[in-house]
Amino acid sequence: MERICLGKTASKAVDDYLEYRRIVGEDDGGRLFSSEEYEEYKRTVFPQRLHNRLYVSFGVPGGIDCKLIGPETPCFCTHRYKQHQTDFEEVPLERPIALPCRVQGCRCLAFQYVHRNGTQPVRCRCKHSAYDHSETTEHLCGKCSSCTGFRSPYSCGCGQPSSAHQTLVETKAEREAQGRPVGRDVPYAAMGGLTGFSSLADGYLRLDDSGAGVPSLSVLSSQQPGAFQEHVFEKALGPAAASGPAAASGPAAASGPAAASGPAAASGSAAASRPTGQNPTKL
Repeated sequence: MERICLGKTASKAVDDYLEYRRIVGEDDGGRLFSSEEYEEYKRTVFPQRLHNRLYVSFGVPGGIDCKLIGPETPCFCTHRYKQHQTDFEEVPLERPIALPCRVQGCRCLAFQYVHRNGTQPVRCRCKHSAYDHSETTEHLCGKCSSCTGFRSPYSCGCGQPSSAHQTLVETKAEREAQGRPVGRDVPYAAMGGLTGFSSLADGYLRLDDSGAGVPSLSVLSSQQPGAFQEHVFEKALGPAAASGPAAASGPAAASGPAAASGPAAASGSAAASRPTGQNPTKL
């Protein structure tokens, strides 16, 4: 394997390019800005992002943020969030806020996240993938005529069906009013709902206010040593469930009819162990 060594100048150039990509995103159309264009771009865009940032999440309204959207999060139209309109000089007044796709030829009018099973989006109830459905608002299937629109039977980790989830676009004030984290003001493009490393995990796995929340002290307290030793059936169905018929293996079971002793028991054992077809010897 060839080893590549970079000097200080080259390393700084790589860092500058990575920062350029995080700030500009897809706005340069694939052609790098000149130094003058880059500085002018930052003077224009930075105030918008610091004051008009939109926080994008996916979940059940009023519930937890099951998924926080970031620059690389794919839309139903298969394009990334960073390829949609994310910067506004003035935040639109109408709700919900639509974030249309900017890729030429794409008919997506608003960013919409869809649940994923591993690396692939979940399937519709018509058995076809999200890729087989139109990116327009109706999301009609292109492989069958019986599908009236993409609707998956998938259940999220939060316990709610996929159909109950929505892609939510909110302002900083709207997030703060709900007690949701907003993080620090950053100048980077298409940050969506990301506020930290925990934002990369699904909502039911996060232990911060944007997810299911921190477990209560009564659960984590070391003063309750028996809290995690409770019988699984007793916890689910009550104390009687753990002492049902299947649990009859203690001393009481040993003293029942099956444990009888004496001549009757001995003759029964002998009869049970006698080979088939043999008769007892007559004296």
